[in-house]
Amino acid sequence: MASRLLRAFGLISNPLKKTTNNNNGLICQQAGMVLNLLTSHVPVTNIVRSTSFFNKLPAESLWKGVTSVSNAGRKRGRARAIGKKGIKNLNRGQVIGIGKINMQWPGLTSPILRGRELIQQHKLPEDPEREAKLIQLRDSMTGFKKTKLSPIERGWTGDKMGGRSIGPPDPIGEDTFEGFDTRVLEFKIVTNMTGNMGRKRRTSAFVITGNGNGLAGFALGKALDSRAALKTAKNRAAQKLIYINMYNNHTVLHDFYCQFGKTKIFVTKQYEGFGLVCHRAIKTCCEVIGIKDLHAKVEGSTNLQHIIKAFFIGLLQQKSHQELAEKKKLHLVEFRKENDYFPTLIASPSKVRTENYVSTTEIRDFKQYVLGGKIMLEKRKLPPFFVKQKSWMIRQRKQEYLRNQDKVRLRMLAEHGELRSFLTDKYPEAKPRLMNFKSKRSAEAEAE
Repeated sequence: MASRLLRAFGLISNPLKKTTNNNNGLICQQAGMVLNLLTSHVPVTNIVRSTSFFNKLPAESLWKGVTSVSNAGRKRGRARAIGKKGIKNLNRGQVIGIGKINMQWPGLTSPILRGRELIQQHKLPEDPEREAKLIQLRDSMTGFKKTKLSPIERGWTGDKMGGRSIGPPDPIGEDTFEGFDTRVLEFKIVTNMTGNMGRKRRTSAFVITGNGNGLAGFALGKALDSRAALKTAKNRAAQKLIYINMYNNHTVLHDFYCQFGKTKIFVTKQYEGFGLVCHRAIKTCCEVIGIKDLHAKVEGSTNLQHIIKAFFIGLLQQKSHQELAEKKKLHLVEFRKENDYFPTLIASPSKVRTENYVSTTEIRDFKQYVLGGKIMLEKRKLPPFFVKQKSWMIRQRKQEYLRNQDKVRLRMLAEHGELRSFLTDKYPEAKPRLMNFKSKRSAEAEAE
């Protein structure tokens, strides 16, 4: 072991007899080799990179990386809550020279001289409320507040545009659309795949405008901007106005069946005060047109544009009672329950067909004729619970002598024009009278 140590010492000490200094170490003149024994192995300079991911990008880019949604996510509806995410400006409330450690920096946070005294850098007492004030300031800045709308200005659901009013169309020259109102029926984003631009996005708006007195029109507008799409559709709808005939300015002329594509609609005429019981898009159309009482049942596809087109086709195909009488060359007679189903003549043609020219298979029922032979599927009414009880059977036996009384009254009114029995001649004071449906004004006019 000792001989090995001496041999290693000789290898080191013998070449050092003839050496010269060099920047890279000691050069042995005898062997012509460089010995790095005396060089410094501690780094003299340390390279520091002062930039990082957090201070190289602006705050907007950093927040975008956290809150943005990919194109695949947008297709699945994840981009709807982008605006609701809390994007905070962390620089707000921050002052240069003031941080967690409260220091006084002459020339930055305080003047250099105070009178003749030179202010020195020193530490100030800590502010315990500084962090709480910063958090409160940031939270107040990013608070998401919904714009409150009155119930009349709201749409069908939530903050969506469907059902909302966007005002009357823009005037054309000196012609203004006074009394018109435009409602949004459909508002969505559509895409079109192009060869050079890829998937191109646009905004589609489907609106209807009208004055509430039977004049209305609908149109579709598309544009890159949502406001431009709404404006285009609104002005285009004003150029396609259609006049709709109504019965007593509150409902349709008669029941009708209409279809567009796979969408089928059964519309039923209703009495005054019934209201609008129908699809929300049809209800909006009726409010714009001026129809107040209606019942509509949609079957098949619920494509909104198809629903509106089918409804307008049905409205345009309506015919007045006189037109129907002229077409069939038959009298149009009405039976109303409140009049004991007494026949009332509504319209008569100029030339009436006789029974010899009327086929037995011809449709003469008014509702079946205007519906085109279609029948709306209705849910069967279940019998009430008390029908199976014993008390109901007792009541039926007590009312047996009154059965068919309504039919007898109706037949006597139709055949004889009055209600009478075999005792009418003997007791004329007991003669029943027909209900007088004439108004007071008409009675006074006849008296004069």
